[in-house]
Amino acid sequence: MGSIAWGVLHGWSMANPWSGSAVWSLQLIAMAWLVRRLSQSATPWAACQSSALFAIAWFASSLWWLSISMHEYGGLHAVVTALAVLALCCLLASFYAGVGVAFVWLKSPKNTSPLQDAALFAALWLLAELARGTVLTGLPWNAIGYAHIDSPLVGAAPWVGVYGLSALAAFIAALFVLTQSCLLKIGIVLLLCVKTLLAPSPQANLDKPLQANAPQSLTVRLLQGNIPQNEKFDSTTGVGTALAWYKTELLRAVDDKVDLVVAPETALPLLPQQLPTGYWPSLSDALTGSAQTAALTGIPLGSMVDGYTNSVIGWRALSSQPYRYDKHHLVPFGEFIPPTFRWFTNLMRIPLGDFNRGDLNQPSFAHAGERFAINICYEDLFGEELAQRFIDPSLAPTVFVNVSNMGWFGSGMAIDQHLNISRMRAIEFNRPMLRATNTGATVIINHRGQVTHSLERTTRGTLTGTVEGQSKLTPYANWASRYGLQPLWAMACAWVALVWLIKRQSRRP
Repeated sequence: MGSIAWGVLHGWSMANPWSGSAVWSLQLIAMAWLVRRLSQSATPWAACQSSALFAIAWFASSLWWLSISMHEYGGLHAVVTALAVLALCCLLASFYAGVGVAFVWLKSPKNTSPLQDAALFAALWLLAELARGTVLTGLPWNAIGYAHIDSPLVGAAPWVGVYGLSALAAFIAALFVLTQSCLLKIGIVLLLCVKTLLAPSPQANLDKPLQANAPQSLTVRLLQGNIPQNEKFDSTTGVGTALAWYKTELLRAVDDKVDLVVAPETALPLLPQQLPTGYWPSLSDALTGSAQTAALTGIPLGSMVDGYTNSVIGWRALSSQPYRYDKHHLVPFGEFIPPTFRWFTNLMRIPLGDFNRGDLNQPSFAHAGERFAINICYEDLFGEELAQRFIDPSLAPTVFVNVSNMGWFGSGMAIDQHLNISRMRAIEFNRPMLRATNTGATVIINHRGQVTHSLERTTRGTLTGTVEGQSKLTPYANWASRYGLQPLWAMACAWVALVWLIKRQSRRP
């Protein structure tokens, strides 16, 4: 039961169910418990059981909201839904069960080399996180680094990214448990406490505008339609509401002369050719005719012949051809159906299908001296893919824009977790992030990962604020744009291989 209880707490550390904030201290404590349990395991099988139960509970407590889309909106029976979510949790946990087995097999006898063992645990954990984030298109949601979005360790994110931050957290937790030195334990605690006291509050600027005279400061407006998910694609209710409200707000932004207005993912839930007569031309003419205001809005594009894309269309003054971004990293079961799983999607009453993928490195939307890099829904989980847009510094984005619809997953934990993910991307790349969503969290995040403007979730409204683009590249943006995650894979594999060689040599007579 200890593995399950601590696994649940570990899951809540990414975004606790009471306030939605990440609790980095809880993450370290839960992981320290796991390391202690593994270090005391008599056999690899015992370690496998402990780490597997810990990880299953971790994922079940932090990904349970997937059931909302399948049960409430997909019509799956509650039992089938629970089994589907549990199966996913078990699949993800298998990576961490391997961590337990390998750690017990390779660690030094009687923990005689705590530094080596702590680094071994961190390397194994890093490999599990990397594998989870890439195998079968990857699901890196709730990598442990996200629990440290407000922690003293987050300063490492612009250097090593969230995966490197995860390895650092694993190393600190393991070293605290494995070392016998009381001075080192006290030093770790003091370092974390002192850095916490000295760090500014990440929410200090909540709802306070940036300086009006800041260089390259642009006025932006983010739209949140709050269309109920069960009505969103209903032609008699949600579709009409969305078309009327978003068009009104897009045109109002032109009248108010904001620099950029952004509507969320599939804000216009019909293909352009399905829109009411005159709707698309009148909207396009008004937005391209504005001397100041540019607009980005989510909309599906395509046809039966060419296939469909989940896209964002951009309009700006004097542009004869609208800007277009097509989503690259598609959601399994939601936007593409994995082979042999058609039977599962057929069980649900959700408009699912196979979408075409956009290119990985698509051009940014250029306006008012800034380059806005679009990402749709959970594309902002994949920092290594966003990094590809920084390979040419002269064309690198200055602002990120995420458009999402989290209405499938309720109004709580999923939204909080996604907000922390977006904040981490802002810190990794030193770029502000604009988030326009259907139900929340619609926010403006500055390049330090701080929420500067926020709109109450599950309400219909607009958020107007300012954003200041950034051009300086972080070390992470530099190396990840060239090599992706390969350096992290290489370092983790190299350390595990070195420990294996050391252990092999020690067994020789």
